[in-house]
Amino acid sequence: MTTGEKPDWRPQGNPWLIAMVVTLAAFMEVLDTTIVNVSLRHIAGGMSVSYDDATWTMTSYLVANGIVLTISGWLARTLGRRRYFLICLGMFTVASVLCGLSTNLAELVVARAAQGFFGGGLQPIQQSILLDTFGPAQRARAFGLTAVATVVAPAIGPAMGGWITDNYSWPWIFFINVPIGVVALFGVLNLVEDPPWAKAQGLHDIDGVGIALIALGLGCLQIALDRGEDEDWLGSGFIRIFACLAVAGLLGSVAWLLYARKPVINIRVYADSNFAMASMLMAAMAVILYGSIVLLPEMAQTVLGYNATLSGLILSPGAALLIVLIPVVVQLQKVMPTKYVIAVGFVILAAAMFYSGRIPPDVSFDELVIMRAAQAAGMAFLFAPLTTIAFVNIEAKDNGDASALFTMCRNVSGSIGISLTSSMIVERSQIHSAHLASHMTPLDQGYATVLQQYQQALAAMGGRDAMAGGDAALYLLHQTFQNQAAVLAYSDLFVFAGVAALCVLPFALFLTNKTGGSGAHAG
Repeated sequence: MTTGEKPDWRPQGNPWLIAMVVTLAAFMEVLDTTIVNVSLRHIAGGMSVSYDDATWTMTSYLVANGIVLTISGWLARTLGRRRYFLICLGMFTVASVLCGLSTNLAELVVARAAQGFFGGGLQPIQQSILLDTFGPAQRARAFGLTAVATVVAPAIGPAMGGWITDNYSWPWIFFINVPIGVVALFGVLNLVEDPPWAKAQGLHDIDGVGIALIALGLGCLQIALDRGEDEDWLGSGFIRIFACLAVAGLLGSVAWLLYARKPVINIRVYADSNFAMASMLMAAMAVILYGSIVLLPEMAQTVLGYNATLSGLILSPGAALLIVLIPVVVQLQKVMPTKYVIAVGFVILAAAMFYSGRIPPDVSFDELVIMRAAQAAGMAFLFAPLTTIAFVNIEAKDNGDASALFTMCRNVSGSIGISLTSSMIVERSQIHSAHLASHMTPLDQGYATVLQQYQQALAAMGGRDAMAGGDAALYLLHQTFQNQAAVLAYSDLFVFAGVAALCVLPFALFLTNKTGGSGAHAG
């Protein structure tokens, strides 16, 4: 078997039906990473806990998810890929029911951890199934379908979660998984089968040290990232401890996995330059993707006063545009070298971020939708081409490990993007507030003029006495300054994201191997 090829095996079922059912399962899992975000305040209120306590429902999910992602290839080899996928799918659905039925925070956190643990196997195994179901000539189209789960689901999650929470109650954001899970489970049972190299190998030669180090490193990293903003990052002893444990676990796991005779995951797949470079570019895209998904809805709620549904709807047209553009990009790969398609994607993404960086304080809903749609257009040129070219030279026996590592890079980087965004919003808002405060003095002509206008407007509306009107005007002016500082902070982050996209763009040109048989090539 030559590099990049696999034995002459094809599933008995229709490959596109297989792709749809396994992608439906992955879509459900990815959706749950963002659908909860806009409902946290409702969960906190319903369970009589603080918002900070409620965020542990996100932390527990991400920690369990991150740990399982990396070892999912080993679990699939041990249990058999189809059986492991069915276990993950069935237990994820059960855990969703338990989340909705939770009566206190402890129950919900445990149920969410179970969701993350079983959901973590769905994405990499779905990718492995597609790799073995489709030959190189059809992989670009198949991974275009995968992009619907990975890129579109996080975008529509907040809108769906906001609408369900506003119109029903928060448990229904979990109960909605039940019909999806049942349909996907039935489809997998009837369509998916294991190729000869993905059959169950049984429980032997367990790499306990590798599993323990991976769990330590990724688990502590996710806790540090998710709780860092609330705990003041390295100013907190709690975060310092988990950061040190994360570094020790990750460095130790790399050293062990290179040394072990039968490691839990084969990280030597990174020796393939295409896979390593595509993983790095996918990680960069994930930082920008997940970070930008947070930015616009958060600004809409905190600065513009949108409700959960309306703020989530800002992302939905962009998701629809993605669905339209992905087939176009797949066709483009047949006539343009893949590395140039990827480079175009980063150029579009950078331009969209710079455009978003010009956001005005009185931005309208339509303008926000256009900004997000422009960002989504760049994403459409990145996901499927990067995924396709990453696996060009990976042998069939390594598909499981490579898929797990590729998915891990994307998901962990997404968590980093969300954490960086949350932290930098606070920091940049403080910087701009300090700058604007220096102008809040009667000696500043602009400040004095605006204050006088506010006082006159309030007097005309309510006929208050001069002192009360002056205090109210000062309060309104202070609120205006705070909103302006926040908008400037969001603008800064969009510009930073644009610069980041341009910085990684040249690395796309290092993708050189041909994507055999697909008609698309890297160079």
